Amino acid sequence: MAKNPHRRQPHGGKSSRSSHQRRKAKNHKGKPPHDKSTRTNTSKGIGGDVIEGRQAVRELLLAEKRKVREVTFLAGMDTSPVLSQIKDLAMESRVPVYEVPRAKFDLLATTDAPQGVIAFAEPLRNLEIDALLATGKKPFLLVIDGVVDPRNLGAMLRSAECAGVTGVLLPKHRSTKITPTVAKTAQGAIEHLPIGSVSGIPKGLSLLKEKGVWTVGLDSNAPAEIFELGVADEPLALVLGSEGQGLGRLSRERCDIVAKIPVFGSIDSLNVSVAAAIACFEIAQRRR
Repeated sequence: MAKNPHRRQPHGGKSSRSSHQRRKAKNHKGKPPHDKSTRTNTSKGIGGDVIEGRQAVRELLLAEKRKVREVTFLAGMDTSPVLSQIKDLAMESRVPVYEVPRAKFDLLATTDAPQGVIAFAEPLRNLEIDALLATGKKPFLLVIDGVVDPRNLGAMLRSAECAGVTGVLLPKHRSTKITPTVAKTAQGAIEHLPIGSVSGIPKGLSLLKEKGVWTVGLDSNAPAEIFELGVADEPLALVLGSEGQGLGRLSRERCDIVAKIPVFGSIDSLNVSVAAAIACFEIAQRRR
């Protein structure tokens, strides 16, 4: 009997599959279960259920903080240490592993360069502010108000994790979620950063101030400089606005301090992800 061309076969052959994996494979007739038209709508949460790219998928498996449903590879790729590690980690955790041809893999992929591997996992937990402050470390939060470019958000999360940020606060509306592009650009940072959301950033800033957290807004028109920040070693939330408008009026008004990164060229402002990296590492250096 001819094999169904639409069925995905787990890596390693039929004989090595568990009964759970065999039952799962039987559902793979016709359209792939996770192609773009059948993915779960994560608009009510913060997302993060589809992870593309080698580093992002490897960090997902290494962190072991949420359930990974499956890992899918592009068939016929040359072997590499990172791909071998991903397969080993997935099998150690009993995560189903599949290899599919180019046409089917392209149906699954969302980003421009998924690097031959896609994982599907439980969405990230959407934490409350109290949980973001209860990490056991002195709070150093990154508050992102209205960033809509997923590459900017991903780059901000990557820099924040490297700088030792203890949590991230996002708005529930008018902002990008943790999309596959965000996850790939963040290079695994979403697996290590506690992330929460609030209905409005001004409301979130008021709650943080009530809990003894200094709120520091970044604005290119501020009179003070981030390098002069006197509260860098205190419980602190660094607040950045959107790509075009920067800090919103209400967010700016709720900040205890508004500071800028001075620029010396002809262009009067930095990309928001670059500004976030500079400010995060300036604060991190002051907290060491």
